[in-house]
Amino acid sequence: MPQGYVRALDLPQVIPVFPLGGTILLPRGQLPLNIFEPRYLNMVDDAMAGDRIIGLVQPKGGTPALPGLSPVGCAGRITSFAETSDGRYLITLTGVSRFRIAAEMPSKTPYRQVRAAFEAYEDDLVSPPEEPDFDRDAFLDALRAYMAHRLLDIDWETAETAPMEALVNSLSMALPFEPAEKQALLEAMGLMPRAEALTALMRIDAADGGDDAAPSMQ
Repeated sequence: MPQGYVRALDLPQVIPVFPLGGTILLPRGQLPLNIFEPRYLNMVDDAMAGDRIIGLVQPKGGTPALPGLSPVGCAGRITSFAETSDGRYLITLTGVSRFRIAAEMPSKTPYRQVRAAFEAYEDDLVSPPEEPDFDRDAFLDALRAYMAHRLLDIDWETAETAPMEALVNSLSMALPFEPAEKQALLEAMGLMPRAEALTALMRIDAADGGDDAAPSMQ
C-alpha cells in the first residue's frame, strides 16, 4: 500500500508536474530520474519538504518554452534521493496513481502545478489480481519477436515468472515506443487492456521491415 493512500481523496489535490516526453510512469513502477535544471531542483526540494509527490506528464503541443500537457499523467512518490558532487539530484519516483489534469494552477514557483483529479483511477491504489485470461505464452512470443527486431535483450527468466502487473507495466515504461503510443499505454483502463495494447504494439513493430537500429532502453 503506497504510504497510506487508500482513497483518491487521500492524495494531494494540487501537485507539481514534471513534463518529460517519451516517458511514462505507472502505478508501482519505478522510474530513476537525473534532475539538473534549476527549476526542477527547486521542485524536488519542495516535494522532499512535503509529501514527496510529483506528477509525471508527457508534453503535448505548445511551445518549447511552454509545452502543452497531456491530459493524463501519473503521480509518483520520491522513494530514493541522492545528491551528486556537481549539484544534480538522482531520484527514483515510484508510481502511486494516474490522474487527469483538471486545471493548471497559477503558481509563483518556477515549476508548474496542476489540480489533479484522481477519482477515475482510484483502483490504481491497489495491486490488481492476476488476470486468468492473460496468455503469457502469446505475450512472450510477441516480446521475443520485438526484442529480436530491435536487437534488444532482457532477463528472460524474470519475464517468464514476474507477476503480470510488474511485467506489463515495466515493459510499457521501458520499451522505446513513440510518445503517443506510450500515452495510450498509460491511459489504458485496466491491466488487461494495457497488456493487449502492448502486445499489439510489439507485433506491429516486429512486423515492420524498416530500420532495425536499436534505440536505447534507458
